[in-house]
Amino acid sequence: MNRSEFIIATAAVLFVAFLLGWFASWIIHRVTRVTQSDMGELDKMAQDLHEAEETRDQAITYLQQREAELTNQLTQSEAELQAAMDGLRDARQEAEELRAHIERNREGA
Repeated sequence: MNRSEFIIATAAVLFVAFLLGWFASWIIHRVTRVTQSDMGELDKMAQDLHEAEETRDQAITYLQQREAELTNQLTQSEAELQAAMDGLRDARQEAEELRAHIERNREGA
């Protein structure tokens, strides 16, 4: 094989390798191509996701407000309970003092 034949054979091999690469690239592009219907479906899914996130945010906000209301009610109920317990303790103490006073008056009379 002389120099000219070697150059022609190398050029032919490189040309065939180029054609095979281009063909493989074309096949991959055809297989992985996104169609308009796929794009429409992706857009719809993105919109549904956005709406779901908005709904989730609204639910979180509602739950936070409700939690704050319930915490406030609980705090008020605890304060009222404490006031009632203090009043009951004072009433018991006063009742004991009155009993003691009556007992002293009975014994003294």
